Amino acid sequence: MIDPFGRSISYLRVSVTDRCDLRCVYCMAENMTFLPKKDLLSLEELDRLCSAFVELGVRKLRITGGEPLVRRNILELFNGLGRHLKTGALDELTLTTNATQLPAHAEGLVKAGVKRINISLDSLDPERFKTITRWGNHAQVMDGIRAAKAVGLKVKINVVAMRDVNEDEFIDFVGWCGREGFDLVFIETMPMGEIDGDRTEQYLPLSLVRAKLAQKWTLEPIADTTGGPARYTRVRETGGRVGFITPMTHNFCESCNRVRLTCTGTLYMCLGQDDAADLRAPLRASESNEQLLEAIRAAIARKPKGHDFVIDRHHKRPTVARHMNVTGG
Repeated sequence: MIDPFGRSISYLRVSVTDRCDLRCVYCMAENMTFLPKKDLLSLEELDRLCSAFVELGVRKLRITGGEPLVRRNILELFNGLGRHLKTGALDELTLTTNATQLPAHAEGLVKAGVKRINISLDSLDPERFKTITRWGNHAQVMDGIRAAKAVGLKVKINVVAMRDVNEDEFIDFVGWCGREGFDLVFIETMPMGEIDGDRTEQYLPLSLVRAKLAQKWTLEPIADTTGGPARYTRVRETGGRVGFITPMTHNFCESCNRVRLTCTGTLYMCLGQDDAADLRAPLRASESNEQLLEAIRAAIARKPKGHDFVIDRHHKRPTVARHMNVTGG
């Protein structure tokens, strides 16, 4: 699949639920209204949709949410999609998680063919973690991280950088991830969805994060990539990798190779744009995939050049109204 700007679309991120067992302050409001379960695609339908994308050339699937591991029987989807790894049609099957459910699922994920995962963790301090997530249990998350490591999953820690919230922990994060053998990625907060707070106060450019890290660590740019938007460095003192995702200060749109599918079958061609394609209707219209494949190709043909993220300091409105848990990050 080639979009109008010559980019090969080889990466699909699939949200299997909009529900989450945390309420991170930058992601959603505390009192969220979630989709009725009847509106969600079945696991079988999600498998069929993902498989259609694989047929069209997608080489990497990332399962997301909300929190994907709270979806009932989610390992059935991973086990089903794992068949594409065995045939060589798919290079990687992975997920992004908050780690709360990993003690129960880590081993099953490995058996399904998952080799690495992204874990969202915005503080190493239990009390601060609870404040950021509103009711999260830090010990439970750390148990999940240990469970992932114990079964051989390669772990990447994702940290959303927030001014006056967790910026005093960034140096410690580099040291901890270096000792544990985890990759580390810092992410700028993005203006998506109404939240119970002021996102303009949260926003912290990663240029300032890098400057803070340089007080302690030597970061050497490297050409490594994991198929996503992060730009990586090597920490000379630990040998670990630290990446930076900068949708605000230096967007990565020129190399965008991904699209996002929601749990209701809506395809977003860009995280920061509202244009979307309904794939549920063609999916359910026929047992044949002909209409579905045609709809996917038509959607890719209108993928935009890039997003329009901006922190609106005057009106304090999000760039797009939907929350991150809807699109799946």
